[in-house]
Amino acid sequence: MPRRLLWALALVCASIAVPSAAHADNPIVQTVYTADPAPLVHNGRVYLYTGHDEDNSTYFTMKEWRLYSSADMVNWTDHGSPMSLATFGWAGADAWAGQVVQRNGKFYWYVPVKNRTSGRMAIGVGVSSSPTGPFTDALGRPLVENGEIDPTVFVDDDGQAYLYWGNPNLWYVRLNPDMISYSGGVNQIPLTTAGFGTRTGNTSRPTLYEEGPWVYKRNGLYYNVFAAKCCSEFIGYSTAPGPTGPWTYRGTVMPTQGSSFTNHPAVIDFNGGSYFFYHNGALPGGGGYTRSVAVERFTYNADGTLPAITMTTAGAPQLGTLNPYVRQEAETIAWSSGVETEPAGEGGRNVGFIDNGDYIKVKGAAFGAGATSFTARVASATGGGRIELRLGSPTGTLAGTCTAPGTGGWQTWTTVTCPVSGATGTRDLYLRFTGGTGYLFNVNWWQFA
Repeated sequence: MPRRLLWALALVCASIAVPSAAHADNPIVQTVYTADPAPLVHNGRVYLYTGHDEDNSTYFTMKEWRLYSSADMVNWTDHGSPMSLATFGWAGADAWAGQVVQRNGKFYWYVPVKNRTSGRMAIGVGVSSSPTGPFTDALGRPLVENGEIDPTVFVDDDGQAYLYWGNPNLWYVRLNPDMISYSGGVNQIPLTTAGFGTRTGNTSRPTLYEEGPWVYKRNGLYYNVFAAKCCSEFIGYSTAPGPTGPWTYRGTVMPTQGSSFTNHPAVIDFNGGSYFFYHNGALPGGGGYTRSVAVERFTYNADGTLPAITMTTAGAPQLGTLNPYVRQEAETIAWSSGVETEPAGEGGRNVGFIDNGDYIKVKGAAFGAGATSFTARVASATGGGRIELRLGSPTGTLAGTCTAPGTGGWQTWTTVTCPVSGATGTRDLYLRFTGGTGYLFNVNWWQFA
């Protein structure tokens, strides 16, 4: 896996988009470029499904989807790529924006891909018994195909599921209970100015609706949040008394901002809070084709309308704390510099491609009365290096140093332990990696005692 573009200059470049990289939590992922967020709440965690913009891309070059999950909205675990273009034997390109929904004990992932045979965009369905996959092609063919993109799926209180999608139009079908077929044909939602706002200067698109719908229901009211008025896009929304309308345009949720000319919304409630997901181009090398997913916490207005939401580098506040005394995957990260993740030979993923000075931040580790030791699972095909345990910042108080030896291979694992002092209370923990030149070692997991 190639190194991220310009990560050697990350701290310099980040100062432009992320004023204090050591304390920022947006964008959520720093190891790859991500786009088109689609969060799912399941069993006390948020599972965040994203697209993956390839490094150095000059178009929407996307070959796979990625998955991250969190219980506290700040420390996100990387689950890799549970689905890709290769999942769909009939797909030729364009692993673009999709969404996952749970039903019947299974997880259904609706995605737009280019049909190799027709050359048109079509909607495929992946299915898995687990939110983390792997996903397989549920149909072996498109569920629906009319050349348009960006599916969103919504299951109403009466059990009826709806699939919406479209650019430049807006369509829906009523999904059957099996979630992989539909009844009643393909229906078009009228894009009226009353329903979706008025666009000026574009006679072919009289309304603000552009793409990326996200439909959900709250307190009996139906919301359609969408990317508006390309380009650059902002996020607008409409509401309706029913899942198919009539829609009424309500205004702007997130104005045009950030360094990506597209945006893509998603809205969830989780553990008593409401969260708005989006993407921008805030990472080093970022832009309209190298985007990054971010999140903000928000509060609905008293009348149920959405407030105006601004992009921040702070992100959402942490829910609770992280327990450092249980095994934590190294790929559980609030912020990182320089590292990437990869499949681990022992299962799951590991953090790798570590150079001298790289680090991982884990936010809000609850050390309590104090930790006495630190254990990590490491591997190195070279001479290894050291893990410095820093508190508060990458150069903060040194609580301990663990040596990661050469093990004879990047997937030849050993467990190392070192003493710790001064790690008390609830602190942001930085695992700072030091050593010689070139890649130093990999880390699979860690745990304090």
